[in-house]
Amino acid sequence: MTPGIRGGMDTARHVSVLLTSVVEFLRPAETGGLIVDATLGLGGHAEALLERYSSARLLGIDRDPAALELAGRRLERFGGRARLVRGRHEELIEILEREGIEEVDGVLADLGVSSLQLDDASRGFSFRFDGPLDMRMGQSGESAADLVNRLDARELETIIREYGEEPMAGRIARAIVSTRGEAPIETTTRLADVIRAAKPRRRHDEIDPATKSFQAIRIAVNRELEGLGRFVEAAVAKAKPGARIGVISFHSLEDRIVKQTFRSLEGHCVCPPGFPVCACGAKASVDVLTRRPVTADAEEVDVNPRSRSAKLRVAEKVAVERS
Repeated sequence: MTPGIRGGMDTARHVSVLLTSVVEFLRPAETGGLIVDATLGLGGHAEALLERYSSARLLGIDRDPAALELAGRRLERFGGRARLVRGRHEELIEILEREGIEEVDGVLADLGVSSLQLDDASRGFSFRFDGPLDMRMGQSGESAADLVNRLDARELETIIREYGEEPMAGRIARAIVSTRGEAPIETTTRLADVIRAAKPRRRHDEIDPATKSFQAIRIAVNRELEGLGRFVEAAVAKAKPGARIGVISFHSLEDRIVKQTFRSLEGHCVCPPGFPVCACGAKASVDVLTRRPVTADAEEVDVNPRSRSAKLRVAEKVAVERS
């Protein structure tokens, strides 16, 4: 069994966020349409799309071999309609070229960390469990422990402030550096305790004091914001006219990049204010279908609390670019 897969995990019980909205928005061509799920995870969205659109085919991409193995079991009943490959969503163009695919009928990216990763203590994503400080989605490269024990206070402060939007980033970074001077920080609970000591919980706080810092470190370890705008542009470039591109984000930094990229691809001028004439040559290659992001209703949040922060934005490729 692939490391990181817990024997008792039941993918059938995993509920993907905004599932109904995803299925309604990402309708492929009537016959033989190909949808790319660029962040496959446990395959919940993929399964729902293949069930709803009986002639659709799906290419599933994920960097996590454990997720690919579990999703493969879940989608096995669809036979050749589902093909799974390992890779990052930012590599969409390269992956499609390797697969000999020129155009697609829809693209989905669910940018959130998966339940598989959050709920497995050995992966080190959550301070709810005591485990090794890892956080790598792809199980290769520098871990969270490597980063936390290597970077200086200024570098840590920048990561925690920018990626976690944490106002006490400087104090937390200094506490991390001071603590690791005694012994390396190698577990999730030890890091969480350091952060909580530097940022005591106030009575009215709704989230744990370690939440924003853990998010920031996870984003840095996995380089989650790098290439996101480029991925959206690549998805649009490979989409057929009428195809839809949907992106689910879970925090403001991701959502802002998706929103701004869609806005640019819709033909909005991005020249600096004060330019007398547009010099950016803005052209519309998509119509944005979600002026405001789609969010979970109270019923979904009650069933799946992780959907609370999910935001879905969708755009449709136009047949002819507009100036």
